[in-house]
Amino acid sequence: MPWITDHGLKILVIFIVVFIVHKSARVFISKVIEHAVRSHNSSDVQAEEKREKTLVRIFSATASIVVWVIGGLMILQEGGFEIAPLLAAAGIVGIALGFGGQYLIRDVISGLFIILENQYRIGDVVSVEGKSGVVEDITLRMTTLRDMDGIVHYVPHGEISMVSNMSKEFSKINLNIGVSYKDDLDNVIKVVNAVGKGMGEDQVWGEKILKDPAFLRVDDFADSAVVIKIVGEAKASEQWAITGELRKRLKIAFDKEGIEIPFPQVVVHQGV
Repeated sequence: MPWITDHGLKILVIFIVVFIVHKSARVFISKVIEHAVRSHNSSDVQAEEKREKTLVRIFSATASIVVWVIGGLMILQEGGFEIAPLLAAAGIVGIALGFGGQYLIRDVISGLFIILENQYRIGDVVSVEGKSGVVEDITLRMTTLRDMDGIVHYVPHGEISMVSNMSKEFSKINLNIGVSYKDDLDNVIKVVNAVGKGMGEDQVWGEKILKDPAFLRVDDFADSAVVIKIVGEAKASEQWAITGELRKRLKIAFDKEGIEIPFPQVVVHQGV
């Protein structure tokens, strides 16, 4: 009974204090990062929110580990456990792990540079070491990607030599489409630009488009078609949806104008 009223009460107080510090640290970190990120006065609010969410998650997780480890040691000491040997043993284990933990250290250092340089954030679409997908999580050690098939890939930061971010600040609409050699190219260009302008003026799609899709050049003389290139600019991560809608509208407009989208044909000669 005396142990409960003395040590038990102190353990409860330590637990409550650690819990409050844990929650307060998260709020404090959120406020500091929000102020630091939004003080840049960037016009891309969505990008700011992505970076803010990424930094809050990483630093909050790190702070939580530190707070609960310290709190756990204090509770053990108050419970009568001698933590000095435990700390000494942890130091020895740490030294042993240090010799074999080079990869872990490399992952953490690489992760710090990724975060500080703002290479990508949670919600970005990236290609890392041959794996592409949406960034679902970033820790100091690894990045978690989910691809279009729903497969989750865990990429250690130390293994990353190059990252391609497909959704930073803005995206390019880049579409090649073939038309028949017999079609009037000037009319094709006119129809393409009209379709692009129509999408830019659309109530739904116009908000996602920064620069209307338009004819850029004749890109190739293929075997069965004249290939033209259509380009534009879109908000980050919106280029795929916009390009899909653009293909649909071009097909409808080409059908109305009698413009042919040719496909490869094979002529077979039968011997008599």
